[in-house]
Amino acid sequence: MTPAPDPKPDPKPGTALGTAPSAAPSAALGAALGGTPTAPLLGAGVIVPTGDGRVLVGRRITAGEPPTWSLPGGKVDLGESFERTAARELAEETGIVLPAERMRVLAVHLDHELGRPRLTAAVLAPPSLAEAVVTEPHACAGWERFPVDALPEPMFYPSALVLGSWLPGLDVARAHGTHGYPVAR
Repeated sequence: MTPAPDPKPDPKPGTALGTAPSAAPSAALGAALGGTPTAPLLGAGVIVPTGDGRVLVGRRITAGEPPTWSLPGGKVDLGESFERTAARELAEETGIVLPAERMRVLAVHLDHELGRPRLTAAVLAPPSLAEAVVTEPHACAGWERFPVDALPEPMFYPSALVLGSWLPGLDVARAHGTHGYPVAR
């Protein structure tokens, strides 16, 4: 059983968000995490603003990983767009139902933190104050809304990249080999 993280890690405003890995993990780690070492991961991180300067963030407690804070999000299913993935993952993880048609891709980020390519879409949801519930207690210890200038740490690396797409002044510690591509609309 994974120990629960501190229920309210202190937000540390003014520091670099996200922890850049010091070295690329081995191919064996990539294989152990669910596939061949080179199989790319495709996912979406969902920014759910409140309209009053806050954003929804969860306490991520995935087995085998140190506890971090994270945006809602997850892997793209076969045939899905990033917007559809964002809407589905948001509903599955928080119980908040927002239409995929109202989701907007801001950027895509490519990193190699797991020893294989991972492409994460930064998806902006429409503002919502709907109650977020824990629907996956094995992966999330709770949802909270934080002011964008007082985000908690440590932040799950892809979530830090996604937040950096939305908040251009945010100082995100980028790992070597991480690339961001804003989406022009």
